[in-house]
Amino acid sequence: MKSASLGQKGYSLLMFFAVSLLSGLLLAGLAVPMTALASNGMKMAAESLEQLRAEFETPPQSERSRVLMGDGKVLATFFDENRIYVPLEDISLFMQQAQIAIEDHRFYEHGAIDFQGFGRAFVKTLTGDNQGASTLTQQYVKLVRVETASMNNDQEGVRKATEVSLERKIVEMRYAMAVEEKLTKDEILERYLNIAYYGDGAYGVEAAAQHYFGVSAKDLDLPQSAMLAGLVQNPVQTNPTKYTQRAINRRDTVLNRMAELNIVSKAEAAAAKETTFDPASIKRTPNGCLASQFPFLCDYVQRTLMNMPSMGETEEERRNMLNRGGLTIHTLIDAEAQLAAEAAVAAQISPLDPVWGSSVLIQPSTGLIVAMAQSRPTMGADEAAGETFKNINVSGAMGGIEGFQAGSTFKAFTAAAALDLGMTPDQRYDAPRELKIDGETFTNCEGPFKVRADRPVSNYDRGYGTIDMRKAIESSVNTYFMQLIQSVGICNVTTMAEKVGVKLANGDPMESQASFPSFTLGTAYITPLSMAEAYATFANRGIHCTPIILQSVTTKDGNKLDVPSADCEQVIRPEVADGVNYLLQGVAANGTGRRAALRDGRDEAGKTGTTNENKAVWYAGYTPEMAGVAMIGVDTANSWWKNHTQTVKGRMPASGTFLEGSGSGDAGRIWKAAMASALADKPKTKFSAPTTEILEGVKVPIPDIKGMGYNEAKETLEAAGFTTRIERVYSSRREGAFLGISPTGEAVKFSTIVMRVSAGPEPAPAPVATPSTQAPATGTPATQPPAGPPGQAPGGPPGQGGDDGD
Repeated sequence: MKSASLGQKGYSLLMFFAVSLLSGLLLAGLAVPMTALASNGMKMAAESLEQLRAEFETPPQSERSRVLMGDGKVLATFFDENRIYVPLEDISLFMQQAQIAIEDHRFYEHGAIDFQGFGRAFVKTLTGDNQGASTLTQQYVKLVRVETASMNNDQEGVRKATEVSLERKIVEMRYAMAVEEKLTKDEILERYLNIAYYGDGAYGVEAAAQHYFGVSAKDLDLPQSAMLAGLVQNPVQTNPTKYTQRAINRRDTVLNRMAELNIVSKAEAAAAKETTFDPASIKRTPNGCLASQFPFLCDYVQRTLMNMPSMGETEEERRNMLNRGGLTIHTLIDAEAQLAAEAAVAAQISPLDPVWGSSVLIQPSTGLIVAMAQSRPTMGADEAAGETFKNINVSGAMGGIEGFQAGSTFKAFTAAAALDLGMTPDQRYDAPRELKIDGETFTNCEGPFKVRADRPVSNYDRGYGTIDMRKAIESSVNTYFMQLIQSVGICNVTTMAEKVGVKLANGDPMESQASFPSFTLGTAYITPLSMAEAYATFANRGIHCTPIILQSVTTKDGNKLDVPSADCEQVIRPEVADGVNYLLQGVAANGTGRRAALRDGRDEAGKTGTTNENKAVWYAGYTPEMAGVAMIGVDTANSWWKNHTQTVKGRMPASGTFLEGSGSGDAGRIWKAAMASALADKPKTKFSAPTTEILEGVKVPIPDIKGMGYNEAKETLEAAGFTTRIERVYSSRREGAFLGISPTGEAVKFSTIVMRVSAGPEPAPAPVATPSTQAPATGTPATQPPAGPPGQAPGGPPGQGGDDGD
């Protein structure tokens, strides 16, 4: 207790002396005018002294954060203050000596307060030669106070830390003493050199060395060190970028002082003064996504960070962490794949075309976003130059737009839901060119409902007769899939789409689409990223991985922050995914996707998509190693469409590209080029073959319909999940009589049961015609039973979300 009491008394006496001396300097006009001490100035200073804490917090200094790509190259930097903290041993001795010489040459000789310096400053001030008396430690205290207040958005704190007042000087002296009790001289010098502002946006000596000279702080030579050391006193007025000669003059002042103190010889100082400085050599550090090579990938990274709880509780805290926390943010963005994807898009669509082009690639096994490109790759506000701030591949919440209809790529989800229920690729429907659905019963998530439709569903080209699921998906037959979603239930299809990863662009739940039979034709507005995510789930045998852009985020202290997980999870049975892959392999090999196919010996699967009036065309495809989508869609906000019909078909006005309005021929070219590059060094893995159960189904009992009439039997069979088909046969029973079903007993679940109806007795054979009355050899034989419903209707309007037969 006694020693503590003595220490406190010694401190009080020392501070009393310092305050007294400081007051004399101030009264002499050194730092503040006389009015600053008028009234109760000394009393205020004394009260401030009593209220000060004995400890002074020195939080870590703000540092810039870096985002790195998979090859270690920098994607972007983020900072409020461009600073890279380096230890003292990584700062050249010239730099250390120059800064001490010009700011506090007795730094290593005095304590927190340089009383000899005070006295000298007092005497010189009285003779009219105003001099400062702050030690380097006191300057460090001031800089810390400013930095801390800035980090907390405390403008009043910044003002108090920089105001010209006796109170501020006393505060700095008190805290300087606390700092010197806690840190060594070398530690103080290291922190000072890292926190000091060297002008033109460069904070700390490492950032300044790189900015002005393109070297690290450890490699600074004498003239470079002298120039930087001289900037600290007034970094705005001596900014070498704007006031080059002032900066050189100040450098020479530092060199003179170093020679005066015998740190360097006069000859060395003179030689250093001969060194020139070219402001054109300054290397600016880009800040944020606007300056990034891939600004929209960067923007997606930044938005992901802003949603991470580990970055802080509020958005302000997270932004502070990004801009000041010195984070190292690792992604696995493949720069080569990204460049290839951008080139693939650019080869088809110009930034000035009134359509959007895009490509997204995802690694199915991890969910990692490999590439995300769009036809307007430059971030900016100049729409006339093809710039945009929108990332068209993502949702509005992540900087995207309203999304796009994806056309027949959605048929894959209907097929997946059908296989999941137990249907097989042999599931058959009659697929006419046109199919009326008005008044038909469909099922949403609440139950059955009647559809109201003002026009029938139609195929692009023709009717197909009775076909199975393989043929229907290869040829993208709308009227088949409308019947399939009716059998499966719309709710089951929207649930399947949501499971595998499809997301509505506006953020609504997918169940909101469950009352629209056209869902199977791709009328929902979705994002390209989520479509790639969904098809990657099929490629990954039913394991869904949420797309991720971050591999790790490490603080400057080496701690790892929690980053979003891909949360890879089995969401559908592997056998179902294998069945979808089997079906979509046929699309790539023989169907509408054949022109987009890689044909490089890999197993590949895919699906085309073309929307009504060709407003968007898609190709979604994958191998076991990579999944991706490509899309070209009308930019509905573009003024060009005021005088033109909105369609992705015809010659584009800027690029001159002729678009067919085809998923395979247009979007497929983008997909093929991007995927070929991304897969160049990847193995050629095979898809798993579908199981016998998927291909042949499971047999279940057929309901007993004995004693039932046609209508009752049909309802009973369809309620059990079977599809029915009428077949008219000649019999001795009256025309229209219900004769029974085939097969009976058991059948494959969801298969088609034939319902036989009498066509009446078989007519007598026609008499043999004489040569003069013999009918032509062609025509329908008179003994053929009449065709049963449903017959093929005349052609209807094309489109309806289907493909164009490519």
